[in-house]
Amino acid sequence: MSIATYFRYIQWPWALALAVALPILTAWLVRWGLRARRDRLARLGTPSMVARLAPSVTQQRSWSAILRTGLATLLLGLAIAGPRWGIEQNVVKQQGVDVVLALDASLSMLATDEKPSRLQAMKQEIDRLRDLSPGDRFALLAFAGRSYILTPLTVDNSALDLFLQNLDPSIVGQGGSSLASALRQATNLLALNKSQGDKAIILMSDGEGFDNPEEVLAEAQRAREMGFTIITVGFGTPEGSTIPIVENRVVTPKRDENGNVVVTHYDPALLKSIADEAKGVFIDARTPDKAGKIRLALNTLHANPRSMVSGENLGVQFQWFVLAALIFLGLDTFLQTKRRRRQAVAAAATTASMLLLTTTSCRRAPERDKPGIALYNTGTTLLRRDSLTPAIQPLTKPVDSKDAELRHHSRFNLGLDYLVQGLRSKDSADAPLDSALYRYKQILEVAVADSDARWNYELALRKKKGGGGGGGGGGGGGGGGGQSKTPSPAPAQSPNQAPAPKPVPGMTPQQAEAVLNAAEDKETDVTGKHQKKNVPTPPRGKDW
Repeated sequence: MSIATYFRYIQWPWALALAVALPILTAWLVRWGLRARRDRLARLGTPSMVARLAPSVTQQRSWSAILRTGLATLLLGLAIAGPRWGIEQNVVKQQGVDVVLALDASLSMLATDEKPSRLQAMKQEIDRLRDLSPGDRFALLAFAGRSYILTPLTVDNSALDLFLQNLDPSIVGQGGSSLASALRQATNLLALNKSQGDKAIILMSDGEGFDNPEEVLAEAQRAREMGFTIITVGFGTPEGSTIPIVENRVVTPKRDENGNVVVTHYDPALLKSIADEAKGVFIDARTPDKAGKIRLALNTLHANPRSMVSGENLGVQFQWFVLAALIFLGLDTFLQTKRRRRQAVAAAATTASMLLLTTTSCRRAPERDKPGIALYNTGTTLLRRDSLTPAIQPLTKPVDSKDAELRHHSRFNLGLDYLVQGLRSKDSADAPLDSALYRYKQILEVAVADSDARWNYELALRKKKGGGGGGGGGGGGGGGGGQSKTPSPAPAQSPNQAPAPKPVPGMTPQQAEAVLNAAEDKETDVTGKHQKKNVPTPPRGKDW
């Protein structure tokens, strides 16, 4: 590990020179003072005579005083340099709206009628929009023949940059342009969010869609009914361009199934119809500053105040070095004045007050729910031993604990217990499966990006519909079958189960439908992870 790597643990590395110079200077001053004091005492008489006449001014051992003061100044110098370790989150209070960026990643976006390409021009506009919107949360959704969620709503610019840089037609893995699936998944994603501010969907495309226009407009109307604003942004030119395709390091134009060269054109008609149907805003491809126009449209929405974690840094821990320095200084003060008890008591009180202030300034770790943790450990042990019914009671008690981490893990393992019971049941499995669906829904309402909970929710939903599936364990399982689009009922009670939990109040039918639709979209998202290994068979017909 290089020296530069260690410097990341120091806030001001240049101050390390001060940490070295201060002890040397202090030691020299203390030694010089003791020597001057010894010379003054020598003028009064011999050391034995001075000790008898003035015992209170008899000199102490010089090296012990130098060592104590030198260590104290060394620690103070290190504190000035700003030592850092651990994790410190920066919480920023801002106002903004929640925005889903639905980005066209079809092959037609590689056309070069916009320089350097439609896709790169779209990325440049997104970067400018993010610079103009520091308080907004963004989610990325790529679509071609199907849609695929890249990130949930987040303010993590590093994650957004990573997915934007790697955005290309291969990330979706299916040719074509399906605007309806993009609008449907963007609406479901916003419906899962419970923030009170307005929300918007920004659809960026060349408008060359091959799906049913009536289905697209129906999804736009659904988004408007749920209170979401749609902004459509066009890219390309009406004259169009060929689509460059790289095969074996050779660039060739895209050809259709008949061998003809494909020319893709910018088609604003469908984009404008979507904006009109949703009472939103349409921004034409010829608009020079698209990001500025989008920002003006977002300014008309009601922003939601929130506290956001803007990043995580190493925490500054200077107080521990100041504390140690104060201990050495207090010890030196006490030893120098031990013959004067009143002064010693005052010095000790001052040092104790400073120690108390320093100690109370240190952050305290949040208290854990120890009884709940014990119950969770008991229930988890029974679950691992395949004692499903006995594990329910100890896992049920901590599901409403104030300890957020304990509450999350208890709900997950309790849902897993019910899920395994439902998968193994040869008779009616509705009761345990309903309980499993309810527990995983509780998790998804708090952490929508929890892939394990969403997968197990999908598995329970399939089994309940009669499609079967594999066993769930840890992160879930897999299986086939259909999915329901109505809210699941509250779990029923049975003699071998804990009392069924009550449904969460205040959930609208649209939000309940969005939760189930998000589980439906999970199957498509999981298959997208294997797109690099399994190249999909290109669809017949138009695949750009």
